[in-house]
Amino acid sequence: MDQEKQPRVYGRHQAPAHYETGDGCLTTLIRIPVRIVVLVLVLPVRMIWDALVATAWAADRILLRPLGRALSWLGRVLVVVPLVLLYESVLTPLGHGLRWLAAVVGQGLEWLGAVVGQGLEWLGAAVFVWPWVALWRHVVVPVVRYGVVVPAVWFHRVVLTPLGHGLRWVYRELLIPAGRGIATAVGLLLTLLFVRPVVGVWRYLLVPLAAAVTWLVEHLVVLPLVWTYRELLTPLGHGIARLAGLLARGVAAAARGLGTAIVRLVMTLLVAPVRVLYRRVLAPVGREIVTAVGVAWRIAGFVSRAVGRAIARLAWLLIGAPATWVYRTVCTPVGHVVRDAVWAPAKRAAVEAGHAARSALRTARESVRQARRDAWRALVGGGPVPEPREPVRPLARTLGSTTTVPSAAPEPEISLHKQG
Repeated sequence: MDQEKQPRVYGRHQAPAHYETGDGCLTTLIRIPVRIVVLVLVLPVRMIWDALVATAWAADRILLRPLGRALSWLGRVLVVVPLVLLYESVLTPLGHGLRWLAAVVGQGLEWLGAVVGQGLEWLGAAVFVWPWVALWRHVVVPVVRYGVVVPAVWFHRVVLTPLGHGLRWVYRELLIPAGRGIATAVGLLLTLLFVRPVVGVWRYLLVPLAAAVTWLVEHLVVLPLVWTYRELLTPLGHGIARLAGLLARGVAAAARGLGTAIVRLVMTLLVAPVRVLYRRVLAPVGREIVTAVGVAWRIAGFVSRAVGRAIARLAWLLIGAPATWVYRTVCTPVGHVVRDAVWAPAKRAAVEAGHAARSALRTARESVRQARRDAWRALVGGGPVPEPREPVRPLARTLGSTTTVPSAAPEPEISLHKQG
């Protein structure tokens, strides 16, 4: 086994350690032409793909990102900021005002509704409720009580109650005994006229006749049919069933043999050639085509990157290097001169003008404030208003004395106990 794993030696040459011999002569025969053809077909596609990728990357870096930032800034300046200002400066105060107005109007409408509701409630009660209540209380109730209820109670107590008691006595003492006697007589008469004749006909005529008919049917119909089924039909059915089973077994065996022959014929004439064609031709060719596409794509990538580096180098030599030299030699000194001779003096002049404008505005504001205070003091009266001024720095004291010297800096005092 160790000798089989070692690479074979052919004279001076030795096969590579990880070399695979392939799948056969057909694979070896079609491998190189297929890879060449696939490389010729894939190389333009890979170069076009790399060119599109580089173009897309450059367009994204140079055009799309700045354009997106510009559109974002423009949208923020033209849309978001105005909308925020409109919301904060116009819509919010307007909404607060409308809410306050709605609250005031709602309170007024609520008070007005409460007042109108109370008035309508009192008016409805005065027009519709109180008259009907008075009519019911002072007219209907007395009329019904003294005109209907009292006479009806008297009539029930004096007339209907004694009459009901008499009718109850007549029913209990007369009608119930008479009804019981009549019911007994009618039942006895019906028994003698209908029940006894029907029972005699059923017992002495219909029952013997039914027994005779049953015996005749049993001996003339049932017993012959049972003997015919047992002695003739059952053996005949068993023979027919056995014959049908043998026939079905023969047909099933013939069908199985015919199906086996057809399957064997199809496997031999169709499936086996197709399987051999797929295993020996289509699978190696497809595998080689897929491998060739992958190898050709990688080789095309190497070629495309080499061409791209060459084009980039040529573009740098023809455009980048001259542009860099012009920028360093011409544009940078000119920019420094413009910055030092034009931009810096203009900036200083603008700063000084701003300072002067702010000083003038500050002086004007102080003058207006002073004039307003003088006018107010002239109208109202009173002493002069102290002017705001810079806080005065406290004067320092010399050591050992309580006098202050304006020019002396404050020094920490030393205790006499520490000196002693």
